[in-house]
Amino acid sequence: MVANKGNMTQRPRHEPHGRRILCPGGYRAYVPLPLPPDIAWDAGLAAALSTADRAVGRLAGEGRRLPNPHLMIRPFVRREAVLSSRIEGTQATLGELLAAEAGASVKRSPEDLREVANYVVALEHGVKRLGKLPLSLRLVRELHEKLMRGVRGDMATPGEFRRSQNWIGRPGSTLATATFVPPPPDHVLACLGAWEKFLHDETLPPLVHAALAHSQFEAIHPFLDGNGRVGRLLITLLLVARGILPAPLLYLSAFFDATRPEYYARLLGVTERGEREEWLMYFLTGVAEQAEDAIARIRRIEDLLLRWRKRLAMAPSRLPERAVDLFAENPFWSVKKLAKRLGVAFSTAQRAIDRLEAERIVTLMAKAKRNRVYCARAILKVLESPSPAKPRR
Repeated sequence: MVANKGNMTQRPRHEPHGRRILCPGGYRAYVPLPLPPDIAWDAGLAAALSTADRAVGRLAGEGRRLPNPHLMIRPFVRREAVLSSRIEGTQATLGELLAAEAGASVKRSPEDLREVANYVVALEHGVKRLGKLPLSLRLVRELHEKLMRGVRGDMATPGEFRRSQNWIGRPGSTLATATFVPPPPDHVLACLGAWEKFLHDETLPPLVHAALAHSQFEAIHPFLDGNGRVGRLLITLLLVARGILPAPLLYLSAFFDATRPEYYARLLGVTERGEREEWLMYFLTGVAEQAEDAIARIRRIEDLLLRWRKRLAMAPSRLPERAVDLFAENPFWSVKKLAKRLGVAFSTAQRAIDRLEAERIVTLMAKAKRNRVYCARAILKVLESPSPAKPRR
């Protein structure tokens, strides 16, 4: 991938890649030029791309090696949903989301949980639709509709591109004092048309392509709400669509969340000063870190499952071993849901859980006559452990 650099040249850095136009209200809005831009290629950027490529290649290998990748993908999708939503202010934790899905009672507001759950629905919808529909404005609208339906952004016309001006800034800011004003409504569709054309341009290395597509989408800001979450969804979908990953295992929201001030500063640097190379260095660093992090988490979970299976090998029934695998999919299970998933009677599932509890693999989380919820805390700890990314500014 490194050899094909597309429009990467030795031209001077920080050339403008957009213009600010004066709008009728007296404010100025940014209108980006179509992608791809010329990029000043140097040894540092080449090394960053090479490192990220290798890390993603190793992660892809892990994904192909997994006997049942769906078991691993499911909690990683939910982890991404929690972290991407957290960047926008949602406070739900991964444990709360997973516990709620298992039927446990959690204290988090239903609205926060619904926002995160919508992200999961949108991402899973996008992956499924890629088999029938290329990445396109149509798919982007579908993602936004899934993401925003029935939550705080429901008033922001789910699935529809904006017809009014929006802006980014501190609470209470106006168009005159905003940090960033994206294109006026009458420019949005033209900008999106050029962006969609770029989605199908495969001349750039896929990771560079994904980085530029993300920053351009955020600059266009085509929806009244939900732009950040849709934009981060698209990174994963782009890599799956290009065949870089066999399944959606790489997510960057943990990196963006841990380095949030720099994330915003790098995006703003592109639109204000044309700092494309700095954005690419930041993005590729995140890709390498999160690919290695995903590999480490997958292997830690696999090690736990292997140890547990060995401890259960002498059991008179193989049902506890089958149940253990499901705790990799979600560390929380109620006896009722486990019985249904395994296709056995409630009492049979309870005996399997009793064995796991006796081996200290799971612990009881909620007491109810027909809805006892158990948690494999060791797996939850692997999933909830913080990203290794540290603030860089």
